[in-house]
Amino acid sequence: MASKTGAASVVLIPGDGIGPEITDAVLEVLDAAGAGIRWVPCKAGLAALEDGGDVLPESTIEAIEHHRVALKGPCTTPVGEGFASVNVQLRKHFDLYAAVRPVRSLPGVPTRFENVDLIIIRENTEGLYSGVENEVVPGVVMSMKVATERGCERIAHWAFRFATQRERQKITVFHKANIMKMTDGLFLRASDHAHKREYPNIDYETAIIDAGCMRLVQNPSQFDILLLENLYGDVVSDLCAGLVGGLGVVPGANFGEDAAIFEAVHGSAPDIAGKNVANPLALLMSAVMMLNHLAEERTEFGAVAERIKRAYDQALNDGEKTRDLGGSLNTDQFAKAVIDRL
Repeated sequence: MASKTGAASVVLIPGDGIGPEITDAVLEVLDAAGAGIRWVPCKAGLAALEDGGDVLPESTIEAIEHHRVALKGPCTTPVGEGFASVNVQLRKHFDLYAAVRPVRSLPGVPTRFENVDLIIIRENTEGLYSGVENEVVPGVVMSMKVATERGCERIAHWAFRFATQRERQKITVFHKANIMKMTDGLFLRASDHAHKREYPNIDYETAIIDAGCMRLVQNPSQFDILLLENLYGDVVSDLCAGLVGGLGVVPGANFGEDAAIFEAVHGSAPDIAGKNVANPLALLMSAVMMLNHLAEERTEFGAVAERIKRAYDQALNDGEKTRDLGGSLNTDQFAKAVIDRL
């Protein structure tokens, strides 16, 4: 086992469905890599309800408030009824306004495109996903798109600062300001101002979202960082995941001023839960993002993150893959394949 870094405390939310088993696999890899994380187990989603609590217990919220970093597995969200999304509740409570999803081609995972290397940055608290809905009269419902100057300006500045820190070359803003002139217009103006006034070092362009999506599927390598409002970011980030193999091979993170939550972006897949066949890679990649975040204050975590990344890249390149990627490994076997290459 590699020598351990000094321990850091991280809230751990295994989630629902396949969440607990992929979480166990990820913890094995991190332990073998010497990550030195002190885990603070908490519940959310159906697991919390079945335990007799709320879908997002106060104890989980308090733990995240205290430790400020969490790693989270997938939580079930009912469609069209039932309780509100745990993800949305967490984003609102902790004001996690910046969602980041890196998307890159992986060795040993053939797709239609090669050398994809994108980062999608999504405003995470406003837009149609702010949840302002009401029934105007019986049979007529309305959903309001919300954009604030503060919200648009802070995600624009965050994205350009992130691009500068990561030495990325270009930001492209997808919008529909030709139709939604006030909401998307505000988002676009905030991005323009951030570029012109503070970050002229980053190349910058804008694209109407429908034309931008066409360009994405024609040639994704023409883009570097995509900056989008909430709903567009949700849709486009999944579209981009499809360019490299699907939601099972992309990580996700949500950042605010006082907390950061790293999560697998795929669903809880209850149909295969407990069968030890789920791919833990997305959550493992999210854990690598978490380690890189911790490395901002303690650089030793960065070396562990890089070691894990090289190990799963090598495993995939050697054909050691789970069934969803055309391989034959189960959850535990993939974790072992990564550990063997640390």
